This record gives sequence, structure tokens and C-alpha cells, in this order.
Amino acid sequence: MIRWIVFIVFVLIIDFYAFQSIKTITKNKIVYIVYWLLSVAVVFNVIYTIYAIGESRGLSQQVMLSFGLFILTFSPKIIALIVLFGEDIFRIFKSGFNYFSRTTTSNYFPDRRAFVSKMALGLAAIPFSSVLYGMMRGKYNYQVIKHTLFFDDLPNAFDGYKLTHLSDIHSGSFDDEEKIAYGIDLINEQASDVILFTGDIVNNTADEMTPWIPLFSKLKAKDGKYAVLGNHDYGEYVRWKTLEEKEQNFQAIKDIHPKIGFNLLLNESVYLEKENEKIALVGVENWGTRFKKVGDLDLASSKINKEDFKILMSHDPSHWEQEIKSHTNNYHLTLSGHTHGMQFGIEVPGIKWSPVQYIYKHWAGIYKEFGKYINVNRGFGFLAFPGRIGIWPEITVITLKKK
Repeated sequence: MIRWIVFIVFVLIIDFYAFQSIKTITKNKIVYIVYWLLSVAVVFNVIYTIYAIGESRGLSQQVMLSFGLFILTFSPKIIALIVLFGEDIFRIFKSGFNYFSRTTTSNYFPDRRAFVSKMALGLAAIPFSSVLYGMMRGKYNYQVIKHTLFFDDLPNAFDGYKLTHLSDIHSGSFDDEEKIAYGIDLINEQASDVILFTGDIVNNTADEMTPWIPLFSKLKAKDGKYAVLGNHDYGEYVRWKTLEEKEQNFQAIKDIHPKIGFNLLLNESVYLEKENEKIALVGVENWGTRFKKVGDLDLASSKINKEDFKILMSHDPSHWEQEIKSHTNNYHLTLSGHTHGMQFGIEVPGIKWSPVQYIYKHWAGIYKEFGKYINVNRGFGFLAFPGRIGIWPEITVITLKKK
């Protein structure tokens, strides 16, 4: 209860400052009433859905929508607060200067305050339109990102071998069949030799994927499709009535993968063969520093040879940082996801930034250390915030080349 009181007080402070910009440019009381009714409704809606629905069923579409509406209405107010608070700080310093210099000039200029308020509202339109775009269009703005990686010891037969890396489908968030179908077609257009999926096929429960099985069954790759589990696939974020119910859901999630033609690797490995040569594909269960840790790298690699060329699938990139990159058993390429790039950031030539980089060292794209690579996929779906701003859903295509 205390956390909600703190949350409400914090929001009211932001709302109070944002309201000053409204008061400065209009005296219409109807506008005032609408402003406060909307603000109160959005805040109590997000509290209700998280408390009454989210704690029992996890991140449902209803919870995510309420969170999205809160971000949509709250982020412009933060901008307004920054501008108006800056104006107030200026007036305080000006008052202090006048006091000590014994100047009698007034510090209050209505025209200046009106101008600052209008500027605050104008700047507030930027985050509002960005969030709105992210919720309406950005979450399905699929990007095909291509990499070519060179290796000294890649078997000759696999020179030019192409794989598609997907991650974080989060089927419980989908709400547009046409857009998902487009994404599936885009994946197939890449005509990769193999498709590799690195976990989080659902948000919470197996039934979220049921309506999407026909679409994802259309994915094609001549050398097969393989997957591992992510932290959301274990049902950890739902308040289950019994342990048996949780186990049944977990089994149902595992059963989804063969229904869409994926071979699920649970701390195990397989060989991909071509022209009498082979590379090892290793898949571990989720291994995270902040979330469920059941991945066993040694068990997963127990049936392959140390000298094999290896591609490792592990959902959480912190696994690569903590264990994989320095492992004596050389894993040439690791594929991960999990971070989503926080679904918010800036990626333009020369700038790559997201708040998630302060949590995860490797959060999006290709990284190389000790002669080993990791690719962190930004995710096919979305979670919590029902949109994406600047960090778009990703289909990664990696071509392996002999150095």
C-alpha cells in the first residue's frame, strides 16, 4: 500500500506542474475539469489493472494497455515539469539577485510565463507523438538486420551459411494478425539455411500462443528450426493456484515448439551437417543473473567435441558475460535476446543508446571479445509497454564466412 501512496503523491506533483501550463494559457474551467478527470482515471486504471489483474495473471494485454496509456499521458507532463521548473528556478535566482542588489523590479512577467507555458506544451507534444507512434506503428516496424561474420576455423562447407536469429516473440502481446503475417513473410523472404529462436515465446501462459500457431507454422528453413526457452516460458510471473497447474502450463509451452516445427533444445546439442562436415548447435535453458537460472552449459555440451565449431543459443546475454566468453570450450557465436533494447532508445549513425545499457553490458547487436561473438536480438515482439520507440522489432540474418 505504501508504494501506491508514494506513486500517487509523485504523480500528483508532476500533474500539478503540468497543470500550471494549462492554467496560464486558458481560463476555461471545463478544460481544467477534463484535465484532472483524465489524469485521475489514467492513474487509477493503471493501479487497478496491475494490482487486481497483473499480480494474478502477469502481463496481460489489459495491463500493458493501461501502462501504455499512462506513459502516453505522463511523459508529456515530465517535459512540461522540466520547462516550468526551470522557469521557477530562474525566478528564484532573480528574486535573490534583486534582494541583495536592492533592485525593486518585479520578477513576475505574465507574458513571459505564458510564452514559457506554450513552449512547455509544444515540447510536450514530442514525447506524446513519439509514444503514440510507438504504440500504433512502432511495435510492428520490423527491421531485417544483416551481419557477416568471419571465422578462421569455420568448416569449408559452411562458408556462406546463412541463419536467421529470432528472439522474444511474446505472443501474448500481439493484437494485429495482418502485421504478424507480414513479419512471418519477411522472415521467410530471407531464405536462411536455419532459423534459431532464443526464447520467450509467451508472456505468461501457453494459451497465448494458440491463435498464432498457424502463422508461425509457416516459417521455413531447409536445415530446420531450433529454439531454447526464455525466462517468461517458465510461468514464473503468474500466481498459480497449485504447483501442478504451473507444471502443466510449462509442459504446454514446451509442446508448442513442435507444433510450429521447432526443435526445442533443453540443455542439449545437435549437429548441423553439410557435405560431410558439421557444426555444433548448443541450446541451454534460461541462465540469468536476475531471473531463473536452470541453464547447464556443461551438460548441453557433453555430447560434442571441444574442437567443433559451435553456435550457442542462450536467452539472457548476461550468461555470455559471466560464463560463456571465457569458457575453455570455445563457443564461436552466441545468440541471445531478452533485453528488447528496452523498446526505447536512439539508434542513428554514430549514436546507439538505450537506458537498458546501464543494466546489461551487451544489449543489442553484435559484440566481439576474446575472438568470440555474441548477437543480442532486439526482439520480435514487445512486453509491458505496448510499443517501441527507436528500438524496432528485429529479424537478424547472420552469414558465416571463412576468414
